[in-house]
Amino acid sequence: MQKDKIKVMSVFGTRPEATKMGPLVKVLEKDDAFSSIVCVTAQHRGMLDEVLEIFDIKPDYDLDIMKEGQSLEYITTSALNGLCKVIDEAKPDLLLVHGDTTTSFAGSLAAFYRGVKLGHVEAGLRSYDKLRPYPEEMNRKLTGVLADIHFAPTHKAKENLYKENINPNDIFVTGNTAVDCVKDSFKDNFIFKRDILNDIDYKGKKIITVTAHRRENLGEPLENICKALRIIADENDDVLVIYPVHPNPAVKNTVYSILSEIKGIYLTEALDFVDLHNLMARSYLILTDSGGLQEEAPAFNKPVLVLREVTERPEGLDAGTLKLAGTDKDIIVKMTNELLKNPSEYNRMAMAKNPFGDGFASKRIAEIIKYCFKIIDKRPDDFK
Repeated sequence: MQKDKIKVMSVFGTRPEATKMGPLVKVLEKDDAFSSIVCVTAQHRGMLDEVLEIFDIKPDYDLDIMKEGQSLEYITTSALNGLCKVIDEAKPDLLLVHGDTTTSFAGSLAAFYRGVKLGHVEAGLRSYDKLRPYPEEMNRKLTGVLADIHFAPTHKAKENLYKENINPNDIFVTGNTAVDCVKDSFKDNFIFKRDILNDIDYKGKKIITVTAHRRENLGEPLENICKALRIIADENDDVLVIYPVHPNPAVKNTVYSILSEIKGIYLTEALDFVDLHNLMARSYLILTDSGGLQEEAPAFNKPVLVLREVTERPEGLDAGTLKLAGTDKDIIVKMTNELLKNPSEYNRMAMAKNPFGDGFASKRIAEIIKYCFKIIDKRPDDFK
């Protein structure tokens, strides 16, 4: 039996990672079995800092790599060089990365180069198209090859890892930490940081929350999405479209050029996850190309139309919480109008069970780490 605390270093660099790793970091901090270390690459600086402040997480190491116009190769090499130095200094027993970001891949490679055990949170998601999403599909597959412990959020993700000949003893089904985050975010009398969101008639209007910013949707696909939103707003007087716009200039320029000053459409700056969760909870429908929102919105019983051609979260399609709308303007309009005008179809999606988690994934992951380091003898039960 190991008597010393397990030194766990959590590595992340973007807002989505921080949102999903935040609940796990807080669990590790409170458990006497662990010495918790946090290292951020700051692949996304401002948006990451918002989440760190909300969770009251003060990184032990901050690589601060973000620069204007950064390329994938710059992010990868900067994070890799910095993380190798941090590992040499911190000497963790286990390094945790999340999902499919470039930071996660660089962290995985750094752990491998330094001979440190690697745990992959949200392991096993696959679209089976290396360009969709790009570069995320390859980031998570490469991380999966390097990982020692695989925290699969669902049984479907576990099956994907089985197909890749990962040792079944190293795979644990945990649920998704995104749902852990959601359950603590919602407040009945919530006051939004953006004043415009406090003045909206949430009961009198059908609110459609939209996010779209993924790399593969830049250009014509995003233009098609915006054109569809104009039609939806024009055809439905009872609808209000709220679009928190990602700060990437390639996103902002397209969105504002097509949707500025359109009746029935509110554009706002990107929201922190607490504001976004409370907006989703007050919405009628979610249109998104985000992976995280595909998991989070069903926790609020909100149907999701996925603005992508493929999704690595087929559990939502099987359960009925998600539908693929793609980026074809006419299809987006048709599928949105169906949910606006067909109560039975809307209710079928809204009342489907969320297959992605129950709010206890972080606690399961902590227990699994104890098991893997022989602090406890019994293998923890999988999320059902």
